[in-house]
Amino acid sequence: MLTIKVLGPGCPNCRKVESTAKGAVDSLDVDAEIIKITDYGEIMSYNVLSTPGLVINENLVSAGRIPSQSEVTTWVVDALEAA
Repeated sequence: MLTIKVLGPGCPNCRKVESTAKGAVDSLDVDAEIIKITDYGEIMSYNVLSTPGLVINENLVSAGRIPSQSEVTTWVVDALEAA
């Protein structure tokens, strides 16, 4: 199972990244846990200076922007292949 973390305070952009991640996971029909991380200390542990951030299986894949669903889908597939 993949672990996907959305890093940010819960702003509209963070919710959009969460929605995009859910869409990518649903389109691939994979088992993934999506976790929202709002604690700034934990966000900083990923060296994210600008939110929203996206972490897949403890690998930071995006920060400071809203990735497209196709980008997230590619990252999810890559994480599945690496597992």
